[in-house]
Amino acid sequence: MHTSPFTNPEREKMFLNNVLNFSQNLFKPLYEKSFFLQKIDFLIGACIFLVIFSSLASPSDFIGYFALFAIILTVVKLITKTGERFELTLADKFLLVYFVFVIISVAGSTLFYLSLKGFFKTFMYLGFYVSLIHYLKDNRGMIKYILGSIALAASIESVIAIMQNFASVSAISGWQDTSRLNPEEVMTRVYGTLKPYNPNLFGGYMLACIPAFIPFSKKIAIPGFLLGALALVLTGCRGAYIGLFVELIIITLVVYKFLKPQLKRIFAILTGAGALVMGAVILSITSLRARIFSIFAMRSDSSNSFRFNVYNSCIDMFKDNWLLGIGVGNQNFREIYGLYMKTGFDALSAYNIYLETAVESGIFALLAFLGFLAAIIKFAVRNLSNLFVLAALVSIAGILIHGFVDTVFFRPQIQFTFWIMAAIIRSFYGSK
Repeated sequence: MHTSPFTNPEREKMFLNNVLNFSQNLFKPLYEKSFFLQKIDFLIGACIFLVIFSSLASPSDFIGYFALFAIILTVVKLITKTGERFELTLADKFLLVYFVFVIISVAGSTLFYLSLKGFFKTFMYLGFYVSLIHYLKDNRGMIKYILGSIALAASIESVIAIMQNFASVSAISGWQDTSRLNPEEVMTRVYGTLKPYNPNLFGGYMLACIPAFIPFSKKIAIPGFLLGALALVLTGCRGAYIGLFVELIIITLVVYKFLKPQLKRIFAILTGAGALVMGAVILSITSLRARIFSIFAMRSDSSNSFRFNVYNSCIDMFKDNWLLGIGVGNQNFREIYGLYMKTGFDALSAYNIYLETAVESGIFALLAFLGFLAAIIKFAVRNLSNLFVLAALVSIAGILIHGFVDTVFFRPQIQFTFWIMAAIIRSFYGSK
């Protein structure tokens, strides 16, 4: 009987697993005598927590060092601990295909050395994801502590953001088009402690983090989520607003799904009333109302108009490089973008993560990455009763929606959180 290459278990026995088996047999005496090797999961876990908390105020490179340590320790674990194997799910296979096309794209890039720098970042993120998979496989009980750490980080940033709002912090750069606004319509945009200071980065980070409160008790989850949502609103990040709206819809639908039939009507009424109250609050705050309505201003808002110009230029870039892209990395992107940009509209990215992926690595890389997302999301939707999976799904959904209008996704604070959430979902594959 014919078996699909995506489900054939024989194809799972990769050459690499044979190499690992040989290496593990070779190092078995060393592993059994080494205190360090037997405690290596503790060190990998420490690196994961350091990635989470260093994201709050550290430069990108510093965060990456902890991720790199986790990757190196995972490699040591794989080659020394008996029984460690690579097992590929459908999502993993899509991700592997994506990575192959990234490599091909880099190899063919006209700016090879600039693209190589971007490739190392991509390798770091995917390597961290692999490290998380192998860590959580043996330490699933740590998921609640990982989510708790993310929730704690979000709480700290929320308090700081609210303090920044009361202090009326000044914008460090042109974060808001004020040319058509009255003074009372100008919003104070908070940015927390994340570096580089940017309210859009902070909004995306809060969007990714606040679903981490979901698995905890109501006394913690509800206040924590609301506090984080308030901080997100204070960023003035319109893409994060849309993402938060989607997250709330997902949570509402899931709660409704699992309610007893006699409670569903009451819940629907309360939800509707809550939505009306939220709408009234938004309309009553002049600056917030102006910020939200600017989403629909299209070309009348300079920020919107800027993005449309960038999209048009990036589409032209994609048309000329649709097969394999220009190579990954923001430095590489900026150099090539200069050949396509409209005068006065320089950009560091495509302001759309899907368009950026297509431009950098080509159409097949984009399709493979979308396949990975579809596989992860499909599995999560089928396991919504698991609160860890639900939290990860809500976070990923918010990140992906925000990604339609911004590329802060590629910042390590958000990127590492995304891969943590994806790995949490992945860790429940095959479990009952």
